[in-house]
Amino acid sequence: MEILLIDDEAMVRDSLTEMLELEGFRVRAFADPRRALAELSPGREAVLLTDVRMPGLDGLELLQRVQARDRELPVILMSGHGDIPMAIQAMKEGAYDFLEKPLQPEALLERLHSAMAQRRLSLQPQSQPEGEDPLARTLLGQSAPMQRLREQIRVLAAAQVDTLIYGETGTGKDVSARALHDAGPRRDKRFVAINCGAMPEHLLESELFGHEAGAFTGAQRRHIGKIEVAHGGTLFLDEIESMPLAAQIRLLRVLQERTIERVGGTDPIPVRITVIAASKADLAELSEQGRFRADLYYRLNVACLHLPPLRERKEDLAELFRFHARQAADKYQRPLPDLRPSQLARLEQYDWPGNVRELRNVAERFVLGVAGEGLNLDQPEPTADGDADFEQQLEGYERRLIMDSLRRHQGQINKAAEHLNLTRKTLYRKMKKYQLDKWDYRG
Repeated sequence: MEILLIDDEAMVRDSLTEMLELEGFRVRAFADPRRALAELSPGREAVLLTDVRMPGLDGLELLQRVQARDRELPVILMSGHGDIPMAIQAMKEGAYDFLEKPLQPEALLERLHSAMAQRRLSLQPQSQPEGEDPLARTLLGQSAPMQRLREQIRVLAAAQVDTLIYGETGTGKDVSARALHDAGPRRDKRFVAINCGAMPEHLLESELFGHEAGAFTGAQRRHIGKIEVAHGGTLFLDEIESMPLAAQIRLLRVLQERTIERVGGTDPIPVRITVIAASKADLAELSEQGRFRADLYYRLNVACLHLPPLRERKEDLAELFRFHARQAADKYQRPLPDLRPSQLARLEQYDWPGNVRELRNVAERFVLGVAGEGLNLDQPEPTADGDADFEQQLEGYERRLIMDSLRRHQGQINKAAEHLNLTRKTLYRKMKKYQLDKWDYRG
């Protein structure tokens, strides 16, 4: 995935290229939008980041030409104050987002990561084998709690109701919110996310509702808020338990009336949105303590999802670990190491306080072969006279035999079973026991 950067100012182009490359992005920079268009081909793994006003080609015309070639390519506009009306019109016509100059690095990186995630999703094949659950590609796991979660998401997404998501740190509240959006009728509209806990209190209201020029000291320009930007789509409020009480009052009015007023403004602006809020704290308990408005809690709690912590679905551990290890191997261009029986046992014995986020970090350290805080899988395995009991050693030996046979026969079950002098049924049963997948050994 790469960033196609278009700006006619060399200083802006060079500084943005340097910053984005330091953040790990691949950047192709252009001074002339026509040259960028000449290289643009449908299905390219890219996001377009472009200035609005450039000699000979404005943002609206550029957007139209891009969409004529690839309608799904995310286009993020950079605009000065005088170009905001044009940028808003471009967003109505399908631009992914716009950022006002001078750019804030954190906001730019957030938009780029979000746009890249949408681009990857749009490039995935839309057809799937009969009976396959498309949600299972993003909400991994075959445990009963995960199957129940996917079914709830299908129902709530179709109904387009405001939803409250509860979950411990790292359980995937943001992934579940995105799944709610992508599974519903508004999947082609905007998904706008804001982390209430990461935003300073004095900026949160302006970020959510926008403000008019002169609304407060330093407000020299009109600013379009996240709620207004999300019109027609989904607004995701993460860590809503951190939202200040003053902002909660204004949000309640939005939920009740589906209109907003910018800070410093008086004209109501209608918005059509689905609101998804996420919290790691019990909002009912916080409302009893006076730390969260009870009326807002009841208004948000039309529907509720509880995300299971990893310790309650350990049967999904091997699949999740294998997925994140493969991603890490691709990301860092490293070979994928084999997971030894003792390492699998450590995964299953660990309590995972950081849940899937922690599992992903452990998988990355496993692929890189480095140590870190928490669980490390590169510790020496127990030996015959060490800590492992007889049953553990025996199962580890059996698992290694099966892995070696699958590797030798490239995942062909008939040949591996014959080599091990087992029936196909017995081999499949043992592979399920040791969380082995024949497709890991193909080719």
